[in-house]
Amino acid sequence: MAEACSFRDSYEDLRGLGAEVIGVSADSPESHLAFARKFDLPFVLLSNPGNDVRKKLGVPGSLFGLLPGRVTYVVGKGGTVQQVFNSQLNVREHVKVAIEELKEKP
Repeated sequence: MAEACSFRDSYEDLRGLGAEVIGVSADSPESHLAFARKFDLPFVLLSNPGNDVRKKLGVPGSLFGLLPGRVTYVVGKGGTVQQVFNSQLNVREHVKVAIEELKEKP
């Protein structure tokens, strides 16, 4: 929740830097819709029940079976990954790192 809300709160800044935000998790589409409505999220949440996307991107599994892996990818206009930030515990840093990267490499 904290990570999603930090991206929500910085969404306009991210869009101003030419970025789009997409969240991916194994939760159902119905769960995503309820979550997005509850926290007023302006970005897309993709449902990936089998975690295929997360596996292909190399997102680590759960921490002690409690916290899912959390990775933020900043992808440039050409489709090249510019930045990977991986932190399951420091979730508010994800948006800060993404904004710094976007400002450095427009």
